[in-house]
Amino acid sequence: MNAKQAAGYRAAELVKEGMTVGLGTGSTAYYAIEKIGEMVAAGLRIRAIATSKASEELAAKYNIPLIPAAEVDRLDIAIDGADEADPDMALIKGGGGALLREKLVALQSDRFVVIADSIKRVEHLGQFKLPIEIVPFCYEWTLRLLQSRYNVPIEMRMNGDKLYVTDNGNYIADAAFGKIEYPGKLSDELKATTGVVEHGLFVGIASTVIIGYDDGRTEIIEK
Repeated sequence: MNAKQAAGYRAAELVKEGMTVGLGTGSTAYYAIEKIGEMVAAGLRIRAIATSKASEELAAKYNIPLIPAAEVDRLDIAIDGADEADPDMALIKGGGGALLREKLVALQSDRFVVIADSIKRVEHLGQFKLPIEIVPFCYEWTLRLLQSRYNVPIEMRMNGDKLYVTDNGNYIADAAFGKIEYPGKLSDELKATTGVVEHGLFVGIASTVIIGYDDGRTEIIEK
């Protein structure tokens, strides 16, 4: 069992009968969905909302019942990965491109559980480039505004020779901030920027972080 699998499987154990569950996106969330699928096959009854088309397909593969958001006001639990997590459980997410849907689901959940391998645990956020989802219209203006405001390298994410397009039809700019001293302040600034749809800073949202190790151990960190 590798570190990601250990974290994903441990988080799946938190899913109980009758829950409405948010299914995350990415290589670690994959294992949580896989385990939940096994639990459903064994008789567990839940409902779920997926944060990406890829996770929807994975849920369908494991016969996990998916429901439209209109049918539920709150989720009992959401399980998702992270690209970085600091000691205060502030996160950088969005390496997989699903940050907007991931944040919507996380904020609507009574418990947001983050799963990651040990290398994602950092003292300060920012070594991983911060994904910023921006609208395609006049995206060049938004990119220039961000570059001039922060004076850090910011590049448009590519998919081959074309701009990467999210499930929501938007683009992503990846910003190399380096050490982020005040993630909450930066989060508010980016959110207030016209042209920015969402960003990958998740501050004050996570309630539990599960760290997996290659020997199969897990460490659970709670608020």
